[in-house]
Amino acid sequence: MRDRLIEFGDAEIVVIAFAAPDYVAAYQRERLAPLTVLVDPSRDSYRDYGLRRGSLRKVWGPKIWWAYAKLLRRGRRLQRPTEDTLQLGGDFVVGRDGRIAYMFRSDDPDDRPTVDELLVAVRNA
Repeated sequence: MRDRLIEFGDAEIVVIAFAAPDYVAAYQRERLAPLTVLVDPSRDSYRDYGLRRGSLRKVWGPKIWWAYAKLLRRGRRLQRPTEDTLQLGGDFVVGRDGRIAYMFRSDDPDDRPTVDELLVAVRNA
């Protein structure tokens, strides 16, 4: 998505995370710059937007273990999670009037809308 940010025009893209602020800051510098990142450790915004926690089977199913196996084969070292790995995310477009114009609630960690879907939602907002 970073390579397509210009297509969003003057829309402000905000990422909301619940991880520790130090971790989020480092992650933002490495992966999310130049996006705005807000930290919500209490996850109030997750509840307000109806984002739920996934089941162990969905979140830690074979697809995830296969992805970790590939990382290990490439020499990556895995770190023990420090946050709630079952918390699912979502993508929302809020119009200039403050109303939600588009919502996508993830069913599993890989479940995200395409950039093209988000662009259509932003243009229609």
